[in-house]
Amino acid sequence: MIAAEVFDRHRGRLNAVAYRVLGRVGDVEDVVQDTWLRWSTVDPATVEDPEAYLVRVTTRLAIDRLRSAQARREHYVGPWLPEPMLTTPDVAERVALADSVSTAMLLVLESLSPLERAVFVLREAFGYSHAEIAGFVGKSEISVRQTAVRARAHVEAHRVRYDTDLATRTEVTERFLAACAGGDLRELIAVLAPGVELVSDGGGLAPAPRKVIVGLELVARALLTFAGRLPDAPSIRLEQVNGGPAIVVYSAGTPSTAVVLHLVDGLVQSIHLMTNPTKLNGLTA
Repeated sequence: MIAAEVFDRHRGRLNAVAYRVLGRVGDVEDVVQDTWLRWSTVDPATVEDPEAYLVRVTTRLAIDRLRSAQARREHYVGPWLPEPMLTTPDVAERVALADSVSTAMLLVLESLSPLERAVFVLREAFGYSHAEIAGFVGKSEISVRQTAVRARAHVEAHRVRYDTDLATRTEVTERFLAACAGGDLRELIAVLAPGVELVSDGGGLAPAPRKVIVGLELVARALLTFAGRLPDAPSIRLEQVNGGPAIVVYSAGTPSTAVVLHLVDGLVQSIHLMTNPTKLNGLTA
């Protein structure tokens, strides 16, 4: 089998690993392309396990890219959110897989070191053994076990258990959208939790609050103000984004805003609002 065929067979897995490690669609494309360039110089017949080889290369490239990205984020304007990405409906139906790619989980993973994040992703999202991961990251199996335990404990301590029922999330997202579109403050407050928070990422390139907003009234009024400033004749759709329903606003066919809601007990606890135009490429079908 030729190199391109082998690579294409594993491309989906490589994209999935790189995205969960990096949280940036553009970086994922670069890492997978670099993996291909390295693979194209290898005779596939000499590689006993092509998947292991490709995942190892992708993981190490992603770790290096993440270290560089974290240094750049120290100068980022306002809150930073992972880049949203369109996903297929079947991802949303598989709860464990959807959770591993949710913007809430990706945000928690930001607090891990690049190595911890890679080990956590490979172990928890893809089920690789500690021995396999050791080969991927170039560490001993004992070291990987310790890193995996440390990373999992950190994630468990910082994550919020958001609602996963797809029907409930879709219903609340639709009610949220209707209230914002209609400028109905009362209806909007009805779907928000008392301690709701709004995290907006404009990156200094698009209108967005540069601090997290917390509380029913403040969040609701900020949302209605934002909705009133949308471009003329926008196209607003419910899309499957990061394993669940999300609101995506398109202007002249180009995504300009993405809103992802995270629910607790049927109410919106956290809102991720993305307007940075450089981080919306993953929403282009």
